[in-house]
Amino acid sequence: MSQGDDPNAPLPRMEKDAAVKWAKDYTAYMARLTDVELTPSTEKVNFEACIGENDEVAEDGRYSLFYYVNSPAPVTEHTRVVRTLRRELSQRGYEVTSYREFKNAYASAVFRARNKKNSYVVSADTVGSGKTEPQELSFAVRTPCMLPPGVKQQQF
Repeated sequence: MSQGDDPNAPLPRMEKDAAVKWAKDYTAYMARLTDVELTPSTEKVNFEACIGENDEVAEDGRYSLFYYVNSPAPVTEHTRVVRTLRRELSQRGYEVTSYREFKNAYASAVFRARNKKNSYVVSADTVGSGKTEPQELSFAVRTPCMLPPGVKQQQF
């Protein structure tokens, strides 16, 4: 639920609308870095409960945001995109946690990285089977557990 080993460590605070704006801005930034377009109609916003190490769920309004939006970039571009993100974001305080270049529908492109300062996770992955749905590139962000401003943090 919280950062680090202390379940009662202060959580970062951000309004949900501000978190969504940051996610939109950051996925747009990743798309600009890699020179691809995004398809706004594919945008998905998912607020999730923060679950503690012992499956505890707080009732203080804390949340994690998972946001993604797709790009129609052809699969022939997916390796270039993940290479660019690996190079550029590694220089901007992100630690690459998962990486694979595109080979085919069964070994698609994967890029995931975590910001060392604030634990935000960003990714770019090939999505779609290629048979029943087109293969596209999905840009996503996941926030750490956050608390809305002005709310008293529940203690465990």
